[in-house]
Amino acid sequence: MNSILILFLPASISLLSFLLLIPMVIWIRYQRRHRRNPLTYQMLRAPGEAISLRIEQLDDDIDAYLMAASILPLLCYSSFITARYIAQQQPSLPLFITIGLIGSGFIGFRLYMLIRQRHNESLGLDCERAVGQELNQLMLNGCRVYHDFSGDGFNIDHIVIGANGVFAIETKGRSKTDMAKGQDAVKVVYDGHMLRFPTWSEQEPIVQAKRQAAWLSNWLSMAVGEKVSVTPALALAGWFVDRKKNDLTQV
Repeated sequence: MNSILILFLPASISLLSFLLLIPMVIWIRYQRRHRRNPLTYQMLRAPGEAISLRIEQLDDDIDAYLMAASILPLLCYSSFITARYIAQQQPSLPLFITIGLIGSGFIGFRLYMLIRQRHNESLGLDCERAVGQELNQLMLNGCRVYHDFSGDGFNIDHIVIGANGVFAIETKGRSKTDMAKGQDAVKVVYDGHMLRFPTWSEQEPIVQAKRQAAWLSNWLSMAVGEKVSVTPALALAGWFVDRKKNDLTQV
């Protein structure tokens, strides 16, 4: 009796692990489909709301891969035991070990990429919230401030409308390096074409800020029936910016 229990125990545990997931997935999907938000109007979005949704999805993916990582060794072991002692076959132990290592390597790689992406998203969320909190202070001076404005397949991080015009603000979160010391470690130079950080350079944030400002200008102009100019701005939270050219507003 004990020997039979030992043989069936690994496979039973693996099977039960999967069966327990099924009602959980069904319940979550049921809740999503049969529950509606009681609010019937579209609320203003908070700073970094789109990033928050992406982080939630990443957390779900990370949890799924962690669960797979815990089940995979037991699944390989139970399959080997079942094939050898119940099916009376002679399975290749190196083959099962190879399959387990390949599966674990894939899961480990995916976890590394997901955790790295989540770290970057978290940094971006912190920076968007910090910039948003500062921009909200402008409402005391009569400005209107909007966050996470949805465009055609993209989001404008912040929009400020005031007496000085309309500003489309793109926020970028960039980690600081320990390779540079003193003020050089926290300074980025903008020469009109590139953002030159202490150890790297990039141009895409500049292009993105200008592209989104042009889109917003066109969108507002069509909405009000007259030309509306929008000034692009780039916010690099926690960095000192040395501007060699003033064609892009610093926040």
